[in-house]
Amino acid sequence: MKLYNYFRSSASFRVRIALELKGLTYEYVPVHLQKGEHKQPQYEEVSASMLVPTLETERGDRLSQSMAIIEYLDEMHPEPRLLPRDPVRRAQVRALSQLIACEIHPLNNLRVLKYLVRDLSVEEEAKNTWYRHWVRSGLEMLEKELARLPASKYCLGDTPTLADCCLVPQIFNGRRFDVNYDGLTRTMAAFDACMAHPAFQKAQPSNCPDNEA
Repeated sequence: MKLYNYFRSSASFRVRIALELKGLTYEYVPVHLQKGEHKQPQYEEVSASMLVPTLETERGDRLSQSMAIIEYLDEMHPEPRLLPRDPVRRAQVRALSQLIACEIHPLNNLRVLKYLVRDLSVEEEAKNTWYRHWVRSGLEMLEKELARLPASKYCLGDTPTLADCCLVPQIFNGRRFDVNYDGLTRTMAAFDACMAHPAFQKAQPSNCPDNEA
């Protein structure tokens, strides 16, 4: 398998975590978003949407969108499971995951932040305030959702799930913008549990070959 990704991309990070949790080997293909490599014709041949990540499977299929890629990996390589067998628990994990991937992440990804500055002439500090607001308010919603679920080591249960694959990259990126995580007890406990797991450590940006310190 090949994974076209960028070390700072939250969506790419999610897939790297899933691959590490499942012990799957893959070729790391960097696509530098800041340099605009995702907009080049050679990458458009790989991804029609010109987004990362893209996973190229063993038989040559190219899959886009991190959530779809991770569900594909879970179906093809079921152990360890990232989506529980129980239908209610599976729906709960998907809901937590989508709260991060659909409610928080789209408002603070790179192309949105660039549009704010380049096209709307938003000042740097105002852009950062935008980022911090939407991440913090989204994580407050997540904290309330987690508080209604049974106590557990990770977001839901005692093994990592898709929700944890989504949570960790969002916390990492939020730290770059000094998001305040005070009071997010369940959220940060799940994050800390993840970061004690070797798979999350291996997948983090500092361990990527295209990492820029």
